[in-house]
Amino acid sequence: MVVHGNFWVVVLLIIGVVAAYNLYNVECLPIPHRILLDTDVDTDDFLALLYLLKQNRSEFKVEAVTISANSWSDAGHAVNHIYDIPYMMDRDDVAVGVGGDGGILEDGTILPNVGGYLPIIEQGNTTAGYCRYRQAIPPGRGGGRLDIDVNFGIQRAFLPQGIRKYTPLQQPTSQQVMIDKISWGPITVIITGSHTNLAIFLMKNPHLKRNIKHIYIMGGSVGSKNGDPGNLFSDSTSNPYAEFNIFADPFASYQVFHSGIPITLIPLDATNTIPVSKNFFDTFEKSQNAYEAQYCFQSLKTDRYTTLGHLFYTNFYMWDAFAAGVAISIMHKSNNTNGENEFAEMEYMNITAVTSNKPYGVHDGSNPFFDGRDVPRFNLTKGGVHSGHVQTGLRDPFCIVKNGTGKCQDGYTAEVTGPEAVHVLVATEAKPNQNNDSTLDKQFYISFLDTLNRPPDTGRFNFTTQFPYYKEVLYKPDFGSKKLGKTVVFDMDMSAGDFLALVYLLKVPVEVINLKAIIVSPTGWANAATIDIIYDLLHMMGCDDIPVGLGDIFAMNQSDSILSSVGDCKYIKAIPRGSGGLIDSDTLYSLARDLPRSPRRYLKLCSFKKYT
Repeated sequence: MVVHGNFWVVVLLIIGVVAAYNLYNVECLPIPHRILLDTDVDTDDFLALLYLLKQNRSEFKVEAVTISANSWSDAGHAVNHIYDIPYMMDRDDVAVGVGGDGGILEDGTILPNVGGYLPIIEQGNTTAGYCRYRQAIPPGRGGGRLDIDVNFGIQRAFLPQGIRKYTPLQQPTSQQVMIDKISWGPITVIITGSHTNLAIFLMKNPHLKRNIKHIYIMGGSVGSKNGDPGNLFSDSTSNPYAEFNIFADPFASYQVFHSGIPITLIPLDATNTIPVSKNFFDTFEKSQNAYEAQYCFQSLKTDRYTTLGHLFYTNFYMWDAFAAGVAISIMHKSNNTNGENEFAEMEYMNITAVTSNKPYGVHDGSNPFFDGRDVPRFNLTKGGVHSGHVQTGLRDPFCIVKNGTGKCQDGYTAEVTGPEAVHVLVATEAKPNQNNDSTLDKQFYISFLDTLNRPPDTGRFNFTTQFPYYKEVLYKPDFGSKKLGKTVVFDMDMSAGDFLALVYLLKVPVEVINLKAIIVSPTGWANAATIDIIYDLLHMMGCDDIPVGLGDIFAMNQSDSILSSVGDCKYIKAIPRGSGGLIDSDTLYSLARDLPRSPRRYLKLCSFKKYT
């Protein structure tokens, strides 16, 4: 018995030593920086996402992507775009959140799962509402939301299609994903779109903000040294100060800046010093050794030749990708309070996000936080910084100065003093390349190209290598000697009911109805990019001969009189953005992903203007 007892004592000692050794080694293993990216899925955004996904996973791990649904892309198209990028990179572990049908009550109570479809100032108890700030973004062609939603037609031609997709009632919301990932432990948040999602999270869950180690923001324009204005090209006559990401929801940005969480800002002041130059573009063209590099370059190339033309090299910047690079470089060093990094010069500034215009305390009908209320919404201070005139639209008379510069500053990241000042680490300019013999003059250019092209963790396939037997074949019916029936042109707004009607028309004998053309009206229950679902449905039915024309983006008298690519949303504001509304129509309630892929798709240069 003594022998057996000693034996088990020895065994237990060995197990204890091994367990302690393993525990010691686990504790000594470096814990990767956990990253949550909140993005509006513009071209520069997915360049940033791919740059982040290509980092060494033992050091940096992208945990989640949440989608900013009130800015440069539409939720239904953006979410499936995001699903396919991690799928290409073998990263289906990355959580993706979008939308939500929660609202904010009149007394300021924030309900669960506010979708972020609207800026906070316009958010009520539904997902329908006004486009106070978003009307500055073109909804159609010319680099607007239509082009971004389909990535100029490149997305469907290049990206593989994964299993994950938007599915009604099953899709995780942005707030659910944020709560899940931030609750788990310390995490870094990178914002490359509007700040609505994170602001709602912080206002609803103040006890969890301690888990956010740092917030990196691409946005704003401080202009403290060189007087750089904002970039609202559609609204500079009324507001020359704001940058799009902050302007999309100034009150949300204020909440983020004043959250007490350490913030690093990469504003236009810095990104304007690192354009996609011709030298960089030409070098990139020769450096496409991975699918992710090919996708990024083809996207830039298409943008170059279809939107900006010769102005591309001086007007398209590295924006979000550069911000991601600065964030990664800063995080490489522990306890890096001064923001030392390879790519940008940094300095601390005292800034705030402007949400309303002086004089404060006015009641002119422009400010829903105060107007008509005995108690301001969210218990805001009467006569405080949020109580002034809030810009109501592109041509707000309050903002326009005759023969002068617009005076509205909504969304301006201004340098200030006093209690409103937040001490923020700010990038001021891109650092030059340390290699004087290189044709690339910025250090980040080298990092971006090297990162996208290096072999580890490279993309698995693109669409054509995922489906090697796929052929782009157009199918046209042969009616032979049949006597064709009445000629019909179908005008549809791409709601689910419209697609049912289209299928019915296609199934009616051609001797009765001869469907000759389809006109799409993108002013109703779906966004313009949903035109691709029509192409796929026609392809499934063997009717690729039917032309599809895209109608005017705006309802009558809603386009801007100065810049016709932007305009008001007087009527479409009544349509919900969330469940049962645009997100479901834009995905055909998830069924669109199951349709066969047509060779025809929206292409900026090839789409019909309008069938007449």
